[in-house]
Amino acid sequence: MADSDERAERAGPPRRARYYLVAPAGFPNYGDELIAAGWLRHLAEVAPDADVWVDTHSPGSAAVLLDGLHPRLRFTETLWRLCWEAPSDEPWEIASWVQSAVHNPGMAPRWHHGIELLAGADVVHLVGGGYANALWPRHIGLLSGAVAAVKRSGGRAAMTGQGLLPVRDETTALLCALADRFDVVDVRDEPSAELLSVSTGVDDVFLAVRPELYAPAEDAPEVMLCLQSDLLEGGSAKLAAMVLSTLRSWKVDPERIGVVEGMPRADRDVYALFEHEIPGARFYPFAEIWDGGLPVAPGQTWLSTRFHLHLVAAAGGAPGVAISVRPDYYAVKHRSLAALGSGWTVHEDLAAVPDRPAGSGFPAAAVEDYAAAKRAVANRIYPEPPAPRRLWPRLGRS
Repeated sequence: MADSDERAERAGPPRRARYYLVAPAGFPNYGDELIAAGWLRHLAEVAPDADVWVDTHSPGSAAVLLDGLHPRLRFTETLWRLCWEAPSDEPWEIASWVQSAVHNPGMAPRWHHGIELLAGADVVHLVGGGYANALWPRHIGLLSGAVAAVKRSGGRAAMTGQGLLPVRDETTALLCALADRFDVVDVRDEPSAELLSVSTGVDDVFLAVRPELYAPAEDAPEVMLCLQSDLLEGGSAKLAAMVLSTLRSWKVDPERIGVVEGMPRADRDVYALFEHEIPGARFYPFAEIWDGGLPVAPGQTWLSTRFHLHLVAAAGGAPGVAISVRPDYYAVKHRSLAALGSGWTVHEDLAAVPDRPAGSGFPAAAVEDYAAAKRAVANRIYPEPPAPRRLWPRLGRS
């Protein structure tokens, strides 16, 4: 016994697990921050002693927004930097260059130490979102870098809650080949599942839904708006006209309207075009909903272009209209939630006024089922917790 104790002492402490999350966190964007936060809380529960790194394009602001969610949390930007450093805008060339740089860090000496850190990870995990598609072709390097890293480390690669559309025809074969090298592949919509020939999962935010996401329901306005100006086909004025016409058709008292900012500034511009026509409406900046919760109540009606506002509001019991501002991207996302039973209609014609939806958002049991499904995916990647977590209470609804 004494000899074994002496050998253990000479060997030093056991190596900590290193979990490496790749996420577009810190911009900020409400959905991207929620996804990262959900995974960090999960890892704090199941792996509090692991070293957890988040590789993001905005490590400074992400470190502030996500501070304290895991006891051994740190931030870097290596994989995102390699995507930007690749000397081409063509996805095949980007993927090849990033893989080569991970295997030979001398190709990118400014990030040599970051590459070595990445290549020592036990798990490289691309958390969910819609950032690996044709809208951002350089992000294909995130997938190729992940598979190159685990080839070096002997670890495991995972992608969860991914939305891969739109995809360019010439990139499809590459995307499928890279996905085949991941140990866990989980996508959130049917077209992405068909692309990779896998089963359809759910969005990663279902892992993050918890009571703290919501502000007190009694303070919530009757109608809530979330209107973006980025990635908007048709122009801000067309969206503003459609929403103002809808509010007038529905005969909504302006003082019973709330406007939510899911992405700072980008979700203020459209509202600014008609705010003088709805005096008394309340504006909720991103900082307020991130710190104090989203003002959701059963019986509300939402009008949102943002996908994750759709998800969180519906999970809180509110029906709504999902306004698709880009058919090849947003329509796919919103339809995936409607197909799961969000109680929302998907509206794609900005020249028409939608009917006001009745009913409620997701049934409480459905939210619990989707959260359990996402937790099952999590347990394929990381150790299971020692005891099951209690289901979260549903805003006073049975």
